[in-house]
Amino acid sequence: MATVTSYGAAKVVTGSCHLLAIEHGPRILIDCGMFQGPEEDRNYSAFDFDPSEIDYLLITHAHLDHVGRIPKLVKEGFNGVIYATEATRDISEIILLDSAKIMKEDYKTNFKKEQRRGKEGEVREPLYDEDDVEASFDLVWHYPEYDNSSLIQEGLKVTFRDAGHILGAAFIEITYKEDNVEQTIVFSGDIGNDNDLVMEDLEKCTHANYLYVESTYGDRNHKDIEASIVEFKRVIIDTLRDWGNVLIPSFAVERTQEILCILKEMHDRKELPHCKIFLDSPMATRATEVYNNHSDLLSQQCQDYKKRDGTVFDFEDLVYTPDVEGSRAINEVDTRAIIIAGSGMCTGGRIIHHFKNRLWNPKNAVIFVGYQAVGTLGRHIVDGARWVKIFHEDILIKASIHTINGFSAHADQDAIIKWISKMEDLYRVYLIHGEEDKQVILRSVIENALGKKAHIVEPEEVIYLG
Repeated sequence: MATVTSYGAAKVVTGSCHLLAIEHGPRILIDCGMFQGPEEDRNYSAFDFDPSEIDYLLITHAHLDHVGRIPKLVKEGFNGVIYATEATRDISEIILLDSAKIMKEDYKTNFKKEQRRGKEGEVREPLYDEDDVEASFDLVWHYPEYDNSSLIQEGLKVTFRDAGHILGAAFIEITYKEDNVEQTIVFSGDIGNDNDLVMEDLEKCTHANYLYVESTYGDRNHKDIEASIVEFKRVIIDTLRDWGNVLIPSFAVERTQEILCILKEMHDRKELPHCKIFLDSPMATRATEVYNNHSDLLSQQCQDYKKRDGTVFDFEDLVYTPDVEGSRAINEVDTRAIIIAGSGMCTGGRIIHHFKNRLWNPKNAVIFVGYQAVGTLGRHIVDGARWVKIFHEDILIKASIHTINGFSAHADQDAIIKWISKMEDLYRVYLIHGEEDKQVILRSVIENALGKKAHIVEPEEVIYLG
């Protein structure tokens, strides 16, 4: 009998990692993501399975909490075959090389600090380095196109379908035979909302016997996207007219590109007061290039921009600052700057420097446009902190703080229910990738609205399919 064991994203949002073991068949790992926030210490633990025994790794998409431990997996023995869309592969390389760079820099900084304290043996070494990342991409990769089934071996096929989440994202249907009975299990990865500015809509899933589904926003519905855009524009325009600056902590993949599309539209419609717009994130800059290269996977609006301008995202007044000197030069702009920088949850990156220089000014505004995990600086600010410590300085928050949730690339409760409702022959729903209090609410809605049994997966719980 086939089993699924979740070694991450069980009762938490991050660390996605699920092992499907088919009796007398292969062992298939779906994602191998990094834990973030309060769970990040778990990244340093040994895997609770033997990486060398994994035959296939299927990647739903390239966010760090879904791909961040792949080099560690390879480093510890995985030598199997990887399946991912080509766009996912391209973005994963950017994400993982950046991750390795950040870990190396953090290690050097912390090692010097502990040396001064006489505790040099207490600093953890990075999970992996750039060589380990490159080794991951030296393995055998296959790039399935959406809706084209790949026969992995006799009696076992996988189909990637458009999840509408970020570029290249997929929910994965795995169909296998046991005792001559065909079963289909679907792993949602992260599924998106309809009417996304950048991505195509979430594709329907018409058949599944077992479903592992994300539940990040299973307890609520997002604001209408149009209302969110109106609110976003209002904050931008009001702040610039008051000669302030706008700080946008943004995820390098998807959210940044969505924000650029809105700002480009505002520029075209002459809605923007005169300003300078800085994309101050090397990773976001590289990711934007990948989006531009795969524009055929994007929304019709983005494809129209590409046809008209030869580029999806670029426009007058948009400045890329890939190097440190360019980033520092932003400090010389006193007023009317829009600064988009990582990290999205404010756990590091250039946004921290901009916070230090501008968070204390009541003319400025901070717009949070993405999920802020518990334990992160972003969550601390969103929850109403008046003071934050940045580079050993206490900074009083006087800038206005705005949280606009309608931009979420995750499906909300209604979207999840709608998506599940289209599935025929569904025996059981398993809830992953969410905080437990959200999952309890979503479980109740699934059972009451759809009449389907839903189970909240425990960490390392072995689920028997059949």
